[in-house]
Amino acid sequence: MENKPFISHYWKCQLIGWTSASLYWTVQGYTGSGFRWDLAWVHLLSDVLMYIAITHLYRNFALKNRWQQLPLDHLLWRMLLAIPVMGVFYTVVTLVKLYLIRGLFLQNYQQRFGDFFELNGLGIFIGGIRLMAIWLLAYHLYHYAKREIRLSGENARLELGFKQAQLDNLSAQLNPHFLFNSLNTIKSLIYTNPDAAGRGIDLLSELLRSGLYSGPSMLISLEQEMELVRDYLELEQLRIQKRLTYDLNIDKSLLSQMVLRLSMQALVENAVKHGIAPRKEGGNIDISASKKEGYLHLNVTNPGILEYNNSHEGIGLFNLRERLEMTYQGLASLNLVQQGKKVCAQIKIPLL
Repeated sequence: MENKPFISHYWKCQLIGWTSASLYWTVQGYTGSGFRWDLAWVHLLSDVLMYIAITHLYRNFALKNRWQQLPLDHLLWRMLLAIPVMGVFYTVVTLVKLYLIRGLFLQNYQQRFGDFFELNGLGIFIGGIRLMAIWLLAYHLYHYAKREIRLSGENARLELGFKQAQLDNLSAQLNPHFLFNSLNTIKSLIYTNPDAAGRGIDLLSELLRSGLYSGPSMLISLEQEMELVRDYLELEQLRIQKRLTYDLNIDKSLLSQMVLRLSMQALVENAVKHGIAPRKEGGNIDISASKKEGYLHLNVTNPGILEYNNSHEGIGLFNLRERLEMTYQGLASLNLVQQGKKVCAQIKIPLL
């Protein structure tokens, strides 16, 4: 288990930054007249504590309102409003601190606070604006750079996962056993049913084309995904004939919704391989798409018993789960559940 640092980078930067600023002011005071070491220490400690408190309160406010997740243009105008507000806080606490320290440590100090404010307020406010602007820029630039690095890494992982899915899909389609069965099916139909043989060639070429030339997009409409599923099922029906039937229950209002490419096809392939092909009598596959509570639910149900000790979740479903996780930032899910004598593969993704 990795040990966390005793002091986080944030607190190290806070302490080092404000201590450095206070030491700079101490050096300025040392070069002037009437320098006192006791006052220098009081000013240094109070400055560090007060200005860390102001900036830390801002940090908590920004975190609570998730400003780190905002686009840069939305964040900039919020910063423009925050800088003068923090400058006012800086001015008030600085004036009160200076006035109290002078009253406590300097003998016969009689200046009224109103006069002290009038004399020093504007200069301290301008200095506070400058310091708060520097702090906010440094703080948000750090988090912006960190977010960009994280997003770049996630995008790279997502792109790699998509390319892997394309390779896996193509590999499955070029599987010698799959091709052998498909071509044998087409060959046997050439003399008995030439039209069906021609259709089989069209379907096989369309499936292979989808694996080779599917383009860079990782999301496609549900309608496009279902066209691919229908082509796959029709080709499988030519191979295993009446042993495979299927029902589609797709909410037409969802056809324009974007889904992960090859997601439904992966579920249907899994259903044919594990639920229909091993059964002498075959079976029916139920495919549905519906919406509920802001989520798109994609279900593929086939006959079978889910074997937990010998999971039906192979490389294809494992990769699909990873791609869902990366694409939807943990908001999507893939589950296999037993429903009586049937197995249901369920995908749940947020509606876009």
